[in-house]
Amino acid sequence: MARRRKTNRRRRGRSGFLYKLLSVLAICVCLVTALTLFFRVDAIVITGGVRYTEQELRDATGVRTGANLLLLNKGRVAASMTEKLPYLKEISGISKKLPDTLEIRVEECGKPLAVIQDGAAWLISPTSSGRGKIVEQLPAAAAAGYGVIDGCQLLAPSVGTGPAFATEYAVQQSSLLSLLGALEAAEMLEQVEAIHLGDSSEITMEYAGRFTVRLSYSADYARKLKKLQWSMDEGVIQDNMTGTFDMRGESKDYFRPDAQ
Repeated sequence: MARRRKTNRRRRGRSGFLYKLLSVLAICVCLVTALTLFFRVDAIVITGGVRYTEQELRDATGVRTGANLLLLNKGRVAASMTEKLPYLKEISGISKKLPDTLEIRVEECGKPLAVIQDGAAWLISPTSSGRGKIVEQLPAAAAAGYGVIDGCQLLAPSVGTGPAFATEYAVQQSSLLSLLGALEAAEMLEQVEAIHLGDSSEITMEYAGRFTVRLSYSADYARKLKKLQWSMDEGVIQDNMTGTFDMRGESKDYFRPDAQ
């Protein structure tokens, strides 16, 4: 008799566990069903872009009306947009606004500079990652409005990828990308007419239609550019002056005006 009572208790225990398991599964099914039926994307709001149309930006997300808002992968959306639209530097924010709105803020690349080779102009822009990106390919004749980068050769250039030099030019590549990033951060990129990498001992930059700037490789470009900008803003350099900024060292007399 005692043995029969123990057996019955075991059966009731197993039945209770099975009931709890089925209840949990039923609740999960209900939650999944609720997520599927509700919180669907009805609006995609994108701000920060001017180069691309609203429709181009929405299409690049890969998200369609009716997709489940809560289950969207933000990283996948960001990767899709930057891959399909090369001029997007980064996706600075993706927010899910319940019940049905996806909000995205984008940041576009600044004005790129052109590397011209084999009859084509490859436009390169700095990126937040510091690797740079080839944002467009144009015929060489169509690149007249862009500053140029010369003294280098791109390896297998392709739109949407980072610029790559031969291994022996690794210092030139890393220094160029650091300089481009510093120029954009200082809002000075638009005034760059040329960056010359042909001399293995220094970078030479043609700037603002008036100046040649000499820089060392692997320098602190943010600090050098701040010094350059200060000289121009504080009246140290007169408006009609042209000349050379030799910023390879720490000398205070780093500007040499052209002979009049």
